[in-house]
Amino acid sequence: MVRGTARFAWRELASALLTAAAALAFAAPSAEALQCELEAQPARAVVRVIDAETLMLDDGAEVRLVGALAPRAMDGGADEAAWPLEQAAKAELDRLALGRSVELGVAGRRTDRYGRLLAQVFVQDAGERIWLQGEMLRSGHARAYVLPGSADCMDDLAAAERQARESRAGLWAHAAYQVRPASRPWDLMRFRSTYQTVEGQVVSAADVRGQIYLNFGANWRDDFTATIRPAHKAAFAEHKLDLKALERRRVRVRGWIERRSGPMIELYHPSQIEVLPD
Repeated sequence: MVRGTARFAWRELASALLTAAAALAFAAPSAEALQCELEAQPARAVVRVIDAETLMLDDGAEVRLVGALAPRAMDGGADEAAWPLEQAAKAELDRLALGRSVELGVAGRRTDRYGRLLAQVFVQDAGERIWLQGEMLRSGHARAYVLPGSADCMDDLAAAERQARESRAGLWAHAAYQVRPASRPWDLMRFRSTYQTVEGQVVSAADVRGQIYLNFGANWRDDFTATIRPAHKAAFAEHKLDLKALERRRVRVRGWIERRSGPMIELYHPSQIEVLPD
C-alpha cells in the first residue's frame, strides 16, 4: 500500500513538473534575435497610434518606428488621409500595439527633427515579445529605409522586408510601388520628395573629391544619379561593396528622389543598393 502510494506520488510530481516546464516554455519571451545591438529603455504603454509609423506612450512621448516607412498619400498622388494602403497600415499598427506594453531599443540617433523618439519597438503580449517593425515589414505594410545616424538595424529590416517583396504582400502588389526605370529621368522628377526604387545600368562611377557618383546616363546634369558622401563610405566598405566596381552593372537603388540638376538619390547604407545578375 505504501509502495503504491509512493509510486502514485512520484507520478503526480513528475506530471506536475512537466506541466510547469511546459508553462514556462510557453511563457518564455520569443524575442527575435536581431543582429544589431540595442540599448533597452523602460517599458511603457501605447495609449494612441498617431499614424502608421508613430506611437504615443503613456508618458506623453511620441516614438517613431525607425526603419519602417509606412505608405503615404503622396506615394500615389492621393489626397491626405485618403490613401487605402496608409489606412490599412495604421489599422494593422492599431491591432498590434494599441493598449499594449512596449519596450524600446535604441541605437545611434535618438530623436528626429520633430523631437520624436527613434527606436525599435517590441510589444509584450501574453508572454511573447513581438518586433513591431518586423511585423509591419513582413506583412507589406511598410518599406525598410535608412535614416542618417540610425542605420544599425538595416540588415535586419531589409531581411524582414524581403519576405514581403518576394511574396508581393501588401503594398508590393500595388502599381504605386513598382520599380522605376533610371532611363526616364523626366518621369522620376514627378516623384520628387517620395521614396522610390530605381533600376538601371551604371554608366560610370566617379569619385569627385571623395564623393562617389553613380551615373545612370551620359549627361549627369539631366540623367539619374545616385551619390554617396565621404561620411557614409565606411558603411559600404564594411559590407565589402566596391562602389567603383558597379560601373556597367545593372543595379537597383532606393531612397528619396531629390533634384540635383537631374533626379538623384543619396545613399547612406549598402541595403539601398541591390546588384542584379548580369
